[in-house]
Formats: sequence, structure tokens, C-alpha cells
Amino acid sequence: MKNRKRNITMMAVLLFVCAAVALNWSYNNRWGNPDAEMVSAEDAAMMEADEKFAGAAMSSPTGYFDEARLTRQVSRDEALQLLQSAATAETASQETIDSAMNSIAAMATCTMKESQIENLLLAKNFTDCVVYIGNDAVTVAVPAPSEGLSEEAVAQITDVICNETEYEAAQLSIIEVRS
Repeated sequence: MKNRKRNITMMAVLLFVCAAVALNWSYNNRWGNPDAEMVSAEDAAMMEADEKFAGAAMSSPTGYFDEARLTRQVSRDEALQLLQSAATAETASQETIDSAMNSIAAMATCTMKESQIENLLLAKNFTDCVVYIGNDAVTVAVPAPSEGLSEEAVAQITDVICNETEYEAAQLSIIEVRS
């Protein structure tokens, strides 16, 4: 009698574990692969906005960084709105919905990594910085003295980027913002 109860209990626990594994697997495979065309368009829009402010000469470095962050956020908000519209459209196919959800998740991941990298660079005594992570590159804008960044500063930036992301030094672009 004891063995029978124990066996039934073990079978019930095993059944619940199998059900949990099956549900987890189906949930993780539900989203599919991101739509490459949508991701490319999104990255191009964000890079264009970032480059627009990278070339602009502002009166103070702080103004540049504030403006760059604002532009980055506005670009992301617009892209997020488009993705949400695509995902909630009545005529949207499951592929479109999946692609939009993947793009939103990727955007959130990039935003978190950018914020983390900016905080790490501030901790390494950079007075300010803006980081943009794209599909194939990372762009970092930092204030620089009139003679430019030292090799040590460039090495610190490169080290932080390479340690916090899967990008290599060749995929890093450093913009020196001079006052």
C-alpha cells in the first residue's frame, strides 16, 4: 500500500515535470526568427539619427550628449510604435507578429546593454558618453580633450565593449566629441 502511494506520487510529479518542460519548449519556440528586412530598416533609421548628431558641432559636449540620447530615444519610440502597430494589426500574419515581437525584444536587450555600457564608462572616469548598438557595430561618443583621446582611454572603451557584448574591436567606432 505504501509503495503504491509512493509510486503514484512519483508518477504525478514526473507528469508535472514533463508538462512543464513541454510548455516551456513550446513557449520558447513560439516566437520564431526575426524578419531581417524589418530589423535592417530599424537599424538604418537609428544609425541615421545617430550619425546626424555625430557630425553636428554643438556649443557644449553636454548638449551634444543630451541631444544624442534624446534622438536615440525618439527613434526607438517611433520604431517601437511601428512594431507594436504591426503586431496588433488585424490583418497581421503570425510571421509578422512573431517578427515584431522579436524585434521589440532585441531592441529592449540593446537598450539595456547600452545603458550598462554607459554606466561602466562613467565609472571609468569618462564625464559623459552615448552608446549605440546596431546589427554590425557599436558606436560610442565620448568627450575628448583638444589633443584627442589617449591610447589608454581608447583601450578602456574597447575593453568595456568587448567584455559586455559579443562585438570585436574592429566593430567598434569611437566618436570624439571636442568642446
